[in-house]
Amino acid sequence: MPADDPTTKNIAQAITEVSEKASLLVREEIELAKAEISARVTKLVKGAIVGIAAGIFVVVGLLYLIESAAWGVWQISGWGTNYWFGFLVVALVLFLLGGLAGALAYKAVKAGAPPTPEMAIGEAKKIRETVTAQSADAAPPVPGSTTRGTS
Repeated sequence: MPADDPTTKNIAQAITEVSEKASLLVREEIELAKAEISARVTKLVKGAIVGIAAGIFVVVGLLYLIESAAWGVWQISGWGTNYWFGFLVVALVLFLLGGLAGALAYKAVKAGAPPTPEMAIGEAKKIRETVTAQSADAAPPVPGSTTRGTS
């Protein structure tokens, strides 16, 4: 084929055009993925902020609930003006619940530590054994070669 063949120029031009369009397509797909991720992250951040605000309201509500429980215990106990008794009882109950929760947390952490991927380690060992067994079977000794330590 001669070098000035129009078919060769058209093929080269078509290849160049396809390459440029493929590159453009990849860049546009990357930009689209960035935009999608940015939108999702924005939604996640907004959700996290609303969740934090809700958590603050719940904690403040629990504080008022605990205080009202302390006043209720004092009123039921009938200790007159010694209102500290209700707060003491509520504090002791909270410490008891905290100790119980701490013991359960300790037990759960102890059962899960240290976190090791035992299934992945087992699979890696099987793969290593398979590869070493296959490489030992597949590699015949080279004629005329000697190993160290033998004469």
